[in-house]
Amino acid sequence: MRGLRIKEPTIIALETMRTHKLRSFLMLLGVILSVSTLILVVALINGTNAYIADRVANMGNGVFLIGRYGIINSEEAFVKAARRNKQLTFDDYAALRDGLKLPKNVGLECRGRSTLRREGLSQEDVSVRGVTANIGQMDTEEVTRGRYISDNDNDHRNFTAMLGDDVVKKLFPSTDPLGKTVTLNGYDFEVVGVAKPIGSVMGQPQDNFVYIPVQTWFKLYGTHTDGFHINIQARAPEYMEQTKDEARALMRARRHVPPNEDDNFGVIGSDNLMDLWKSLTGTLAGAMVGFVSIFLVIGGVVIMNVMLASVTERTREIGIRKSLGARTSDILSQFLVEASVMSAMGGVIGIAVAWVLAIILDKTTPLPMSVPLSAVVVALCVSTAVGLFFGVYPARKAARLNPIEALRADS
Repeated sequence: MRGLRIKEPTIIALETMRTHKLRSFLMLLGVILSVSTLILVVALINGTNAYIADRVANMGNGVFLIGRYGIINSEEAFVKAARRNKQLTFDDYAALRDGLKLPKNVGLECRGRSTLRREGLSQEDVSVRGVTANIGQMDTEEVTRGRYISDNDNDHRNFTAMLGDDVVKKLFPSTDPLGKTVTLNGYDFEVVGVAKPIGSVMGQPQDNFVYIPVQTWFKLYGTHTDGFHINIQARAPEYMEQTKDEARALMRARRHVPPNEDDNFGVIGSDNLMDLWKSLTGTLAGAMVGFVSIFLVIGGVVIMNVMLASVTERTREIGIRKSLGARTSDILSQFLVEASVMSAMGGVIGIAVAWVLAIILDKTTPLPMSVPLSAVVVALCVSTAVGLFFGVYPARKAARLNPIEALRADS
């Protein structure tokens, strides 16, 4: 019996929408726009979060960095850190490498920028990275040909290099680079390896780099620089926080930082980068909730007005139903179901529109889009709830009609 009470008004609602297509579309436009906007924003945030986690915040398997600066999100914080934080040194690296017990690996990476040349060709603004050999076990870059920088390269300060894909394409467009030389800061480096292509991150190319031994890097750029990063790899994910604490304690002891003062160095992990990113997207999401709410209210008001007009048009029908024994609750549920079904249909259309747009944007633009199932369910529930909420007043008005007066109404 209950199923029939829901089925009949559902059929009536769908039939009304089919008969009055333009009116139904205009009635549901607010709901369609709000649901589409909600789905697109969630798809962008969800897709970008996954993209950032995989391409930007991914420091390697269980790796975190120690550098001069940590996560800084304001100019005031940067000025304070610039005054207080000291540059890292090779001795800091050696102390962590020899003094820490928990890590699987402790490596050193130094970065600068320069121009690479070869036989009249040049590649500008190349990221020059001096590394210890074990960085290859921690880094996300992979060797596709040749080899990585070795301990022997560092021990003998060899002039060897592993090139990124962009550098290879520019300087070796038609030849195998292995065994050839490139010129960096006036020195010739033998190419011993080629990295696997990474591609772009948020439209920025990531393959314009060269790896060289860190001891050779010191010869080119010196040992006093902000480009020092100590890479530390935990044994397993469950040891990450303990390893961070051990590294922080050793660094604080080396620098004689009092217990009541903040670190004068930075510790950065993937979780820190993701927390920063999610705080930014959280602000965007909050702003969009307000924007979507406006559309939902507008859509709900339109639905309420249309349902009020429907009550007026169907006054005689309501009188007949009541005279045949329909209860007040029957009339109330009928109009509530009709309002909810129409609003839900607006949600379905909005979801479909947003899904198609998300696929198009994901395929044709740099924007990573991913529609989570949870967002679809929430959007459908919200759109249905809007119809239910704004349908209460028209439904109560219909249910309270006097059957005798309703029968006297003009058909």
